[in-house]
Amino acid sequence: MTSRPSRIWPLFAVNFFMADMQSGIGPFVGVFLQERGWATGLIGTALTIGNVAGMLVTTPIGGFIDSSRNKRLWVVIPGIFVVLASAIILISQNFWAVTFSQVAQSLASAAIVPAVTGITLGIAKQKGFNALNGRNQAFNHAGNMVGAALSGYLGYVFGYVAVFVLAAVFGAIAIACVLMIPAKAIDDRQARGGKEDESKNPPDAMSVLLKHKPLLVLALALAIFHLGNAAIVPLYGLAAVAQEQANGPSFVATTVVVAQGVMAVTSLVAMQVAGRRNYWPVILVSFMFLPVRGVLAFFVTGWWGVVPMQVLDGIGTGLQTVAVPGMVARSLDGTGRINLGQGAVITVQGVGASLSPALGGWIAQWIGYGPTFLLLGSFGLASTALWLAFGAHVKKY
Repeated sequence: MTSRPSRIWPLFAVNFFMADMQSGIGPFVGVFLQERGWATGLIGTALTIGNVAGMLVTTPIGGFIDSSRNKRLWVVIPGIFVVLASAIILISQNFWAVTFSQVAQSLASAAIVPAVTGITLGIAKQKGFNALNGRNQAFNHAGNMVGAALSGYLGYVFGYVAVFVLAAVFGAIAIACVLMIPAKAIDDRQARGGKEDESKNPPDAMSVLLKHKPLLVLALALAIFHLGNAAIVPLYGLAAVAQEQANGPSFVATTVVVAQGVMAVTSLVAMQVAGRRNYWPVILVSFMFLPVRGVLAFFVTGWWGVVPMQVLDGIGTGLQTVAVPGMVARSLDGTGRINLGQGAVITVQGVGASLSPALGGWIAQWIGYGPTFLLLGSFGLASTALWLAFGAHVKKY
């Protein structure tokens, strides 16, 4: 029997170094392109095309991960794509080259979350998933914090080339770490939430996606939330840099470091709350922080607003990183389609996140940054209202 530390510590290391597979060079791309003469609308369009590509493949990838007997492969592939994305944007800043790099980054992001969720379930089983996932997220946010701090320092000293090289290095290390997890330590049936007799009565994928009300409510609420949330940090950085209130790389890095540090702590708190109660109130609270951030961003820009705004972002997002995969895993337990469900939720929320940069970019170009922040923040109120209205379907989870 493989010793437990040989399973757990490589998994924690994967979560630490996979930061650039999820967000990659995304926070730095906007200011990188703006300094090279790109308008905010065009920047948002390139990011949106990449996000849409990731959105289209996330659900199928979740299904592939459910059926795959090599879960580790689905971490290796994103690592390769991150290296490609970093290399492409350094070689050319042509619109289609940049867009292709964002597509590669989005494909990596689409696979990594359901893949790591499946691996975690396969190791910890349903009973131990909440605790292990909470620690996973703490390591993940710590990795984001360290990566952003290094990116800010290296970007300030050496320029953006160093930022993109660092992303590629993190991707390569994540590949090495996941290969250190023994394949036999991952129970494939547990990793997809299957039953003992599922081979006699295989679950129908479409019924899981279209008839499972808790999954639908969760996905829609998250889509509305991310339609407002995804663009705020990039636009906040653009506003400060455009007003010459901050250095591009160091400012973006600071926003990420503050948020990720708070997320690391918040994810452990969310794990404890969910263990005592359930995930519904955790997600409810997470929605409430977006409108507050929108109002704060309206009144305060530049360095003065970085810490309070990113603390609020860290709390809201940190709660979701634990609660969302936990709720999906709990609500779909026994269906054998947990990773498909994870992919479906990510896809639907990705609709909002993929439209957000273009929406925010063009609106900011038309009416200015301040009113745009208020508009984006209001989507958090809509998610809160939806979550309360359909509470009967999701409260038990």
